[in-house]
Amino acid sequence: MEFGMFHEFQRMPGQSEAEAFTTSFEQVDAAERSGLDVMWLAELHSAPERSVLSAPLNIASAIATRTKRMKVGIAVQVLPLCHPVRIAEEATTVDHISHGRLIMGIGRSGFPRTYQAYGISYGESRERFVEVMEILKRAWTQERFSFDGKFYHFNNVCVTPKPYQSPYPELRVAANSPDTFEAAGTQGIPIFVATRLGNLNELVPNLQAYRTNWAAAGHPGNGKVFLRVPVYVAATEAQALAEPQESIMYFYRYLGQRIEESATLEGARAIENRAERGQRLQHITWDEVVRSKVIVGTPAMVADRLSQLQEELGLSGILAELNCGMRIPPHRVMNSLEMMCERVIPHFRK
Repeated sequence: MEFGMFHEFQRMPGQSEAEAFTTSFEQVDAAERSGLDVMWLAELHSAPERSVLSAPLNIASAIATRTKRMKVGIAVQVLPLCHPVRIAEEATTVDHISHGRLIMGIGRSGFPRTYQAYGISYGESRERFVEVMEILKRAWTQERFSFDGKFYHFNNVCVTPKPYQSPYPELRVAANSPDTFEAAGTQGIPIFVATRLGNLNELVPNLQAYRTNWAAAGHPGNGKVFLRVPVYVAATEAQALAEPQESIMYFYRYLGQRIEESATLEGARAIENRAERGQRLQHITWDEVVRSKVIVGTPAMVADRLSQLQEELGLSGILAELNCGMRIPPHRVMNSLEMMCERVIPHFRK
């Protein structure tokens, strides 16, 4: 199983932007030393209270130059907000700088407010995503390419450099809605799944649809699934439950507020029950969170829970959120990271 850390380059209360970068790069260096497989980078905009990670490919380039072994993943590049030719060039540049260690995660984001900041309609996000993904593939695999779509038009364009990896960096797509699970299965693309809005049990029917479509399209294997989930590892069960509680609960209430606010914004689909989901997250209890949304415990407990989820969901890997809520002190994040690498991952390497 692949083990990665999902990083938002969190900005803790009272921390400057410069301090946020310094702390985050210290954790990246520790992950490289400890043997982590992948460092995953979010893309977050207009959230100064939360993160300084608005340009993931720039950060990926910096990580690629200070590491030799660990892969660098984007989780995810929000394709509808990108100019496709520019992203094609930047991604392949990082692919070369890292000597083929880039994994390109892509998605649409679930927050219309980010689209408002960019002056793009969230209602167009699905169509824009499809166009940008097709343009990236053509730009990376054809010496010169042309494209005539609803939003983008290119004629005889040459993108350079071409990818270091052949035919291009591995693509993984964030899947949240049923139609995305089905489409990813049909296209044969590995997926990211998460439990921020729902719970672990709700993933099962969507994964069944993903794998049904995967098989129906004739793709080999069973489809790779990677779970993004808050993880906290401590020496005792009591510490693992107590130390991250305030931070994680803050995050779910913060997320619930943002989701509820987004329910009335242009492009938000009523069928997603955003307002109801947002309210539910704002009133969720710690017991519910521990039971259905996070993985916390001693190294043995975390390893057992991951083994269970690996079997139930057919996981190929995880993206561990080690500072969900931005309020876990850096020394505890570092300790959790090192315990995961040294005492959890070995259970999956036997």
